[in-house]
Amino acid sequence: MRKVPERCPTCGGTLEVTELSCPSCGTTLRGRWTTCPFCKLPPEDLELLETFLRCKGNVKEMERILGLSYPTVRNRVNELLRKLGYGVEEEAELAERRREILDMLEGGEITSSEAIRRLEELGRR
Repeated sequence: MRKVPERCPTCGGTLEVTELSCPSCGTTLRGRWTTCPFCKLPPEDLELLETFLRCKGNVKEMERILGLSYPTVRNRVNELLRKLGYGVEEEAELAERRREILDMLEGGEITSSEAIRRLEELGRR
């Protein structure tokens, strides 16, 4: 699917939709409209959003489909929420990061000293 261009190819300014037309009857509407927030997303974010919807929000299923770790999927979903203007609570995000570090420790991906270092680093934020 082709996306509507967001930026002017000449000056880089933001483009607006100013005309809509019906190919069936020839009716034309003129005005000034902005595109929806989803239209402004890059293809990789749209793919993530579509996967999220297909999986009905099940991050474990997204993990399987995308071939990514649970923390990576959660981080991408949080970043997508930020891009769409929905703030992700900082404290909830810190709690999620702590859980990810502990999961990595439990899974043997990092050592206990590395987990302590990362947790202390989070505490300084």
